[in-house]
Amino acid sequence: MNLEYKHLLPADFDPLSRVWIYQGSRPFSLSEVLTVEDMLNSFSQQWHSHGAGVKNFATVFFGQFIVLMADETHTHVGGCSTDSSVAMIKEIEKKFNLSLFDRQTLAFVIKDKIQLLPMNQLTYAVENNFINASTLYFNNTVQTKKELENNWLLHVKDSWLAKRFAIPAVVS
Repeated sequence: MNLEYKHLLPADFDPLSRVWIYQGSRPFSLSEVLTVEDMLNSFSQQWHSHGAGVKNFATVFFGQFIVLMADETHTHVGGCSTDSSVAMIKEIEKKFNLSLFDRQTLAFVIKDKIQLLPMNQLTYAVENNFINASTLYFNNTVQTKKELENNWLLHVKDSWLAKRFAIPAVVS
């Protein structure tokens, strides 16, 4: 699985541009991705804050994650404009019958595929070596472009999961 994505991010956005990641409860089909991309493009063209257009980027990564980015060096994204983006994500949820707001389900790369795991099953997954310190984890808590570039896809040992769930280091 090709996990390269940084080259797809807009180079002209400030490193502190705000980022929102919405993880699908299942992958989108190819036709769904095309439709979601159309919906995102339509939203992007009309996204405004306080009457000014928001410099933004919106796409689907890995067929499962919707990433929104707003460069606030141009226009601050206020509450109403954030609400409009949430409304658009809820519209996608409804149209495709999936969840995009479940923060209790984590995404990992296991056997070259994105696998979802409810947080309440993480201890079991670690104990049975489905997840270990070197497993790749999608850290959807990133909030800026810089964090998206550097901290979105991490080894479990480098994430908050390592301490919270006492995940042992890999023994060489």
